[in-house]
Amino acid sequence: MSGNAKVVLTDYVWDSLDVENEALKGLATLVALQTKTPKEFLLEAGDCDAILNTYAGPITAEDMGQMPNCKIIARYGIGVDTIDLKAATEAGIIVTNNPTYCIQEVAEHAMALMLACARRVAFFDRQVRAGEWNVMAGKPMFRLEGSTLGLLGFGNIAREVAKRGAAFGMNVIFADPFVEEGQFDVPAKKVENDELFREADLLSVHPPLIPQTRGMLNDDVFKVMKSTAYIINCARGPIIDTDALVRALDAGEIGGCGLDTTDPEPLPNPHPLRDRDNVIINPHAAWYSIEAMQGLQQGAPNEVRRVLSGEWPINVVNRDVKGSSRAGL
Repeated sequence: MSGNAKVVLTDYVWDSLDVENEALKGLATLVALQTKTPKEFLLEAGDCDAILNTYAGPITAEDMGQMPNCKIIARYGIGVDTIDLKAATEAGIIVTNNPTYCIQEVAEHAMALMLACARRVAFFDRQVRAGEWNVMAGKPMFRLEGSTLGLLGFGNIAREVAKRGAAFGMNVIFADPFVEEGQFDVPAKKVENDELFREADLLSVHPPLIPQTRGMLNDDVFKVMKSTAYIINCARGPIIDTDALVRALDAGEIGGCGLDTTDPEPLPNPHPLRDRDNVIINPHAAWYSIEAMQGLQQGAPNEVRRVLSGEWPINVVNRDVKGSSRAGL
């Protein structure tokens, strides 16, 4: 394809677009926007050949219908829950993601939240800042060694969490219908969901957000969990039923939670999850590091470059589009 192609960047959180401009040099003109919704970016994207997307969405079938020349929607991140994949496939639009740029960061953040919850780090910090000095105010507390780490989902990130949990001497179990026992060389035992929820002292959430996992952690799950158990979510907020989580915390059905993602996001202020001593909330920061930012920024533009050059991209999410894509690939 000639350099007359048009690529629309819907939104971004970095300072320079040198990476994008270098990747698309000689192939396309980059139109960089800062939008939150398709309604905003479609003002420029109606005649685009490709979309680079960070957060702006959701991108629906109707939106795709207004971009008749769009050949690829390249997500900067891992999740594609803001894109209608079925509609994209039917429209012949390739959808890509960036599945490996922040695996280490998210695994480390999950462990950080586990440690902060188990050792009441945030609670003690608030206490001391308020002029208090009382160790016993943080009880009960428990050591990680010998405790049970339950992993809901056993993808790339969860397996890294498993390795770190095992290094702390934790008993690691996981539930994932798509992974067999012993499939990976990782110290973890496969169990069914019911056993996972019953046995976990720390339950770390790792499934993708799809219709089957939306609201997966609900009233029924919380009722069978240990009253001292903590939930860690560095995946997607809607996997947890927020109202049910509030009820479980109010009833003392679980010990607390560490959340890097919430539903809704950002969490409104005021909100019943805020200002609780047994809840830690981060602003969807688990993905970030200087190294991850570099990997994040490079992935999507290079996928667009491949498609505009007539090459099949590397990280295609809707693989069924192959052979019927608008790109002729």
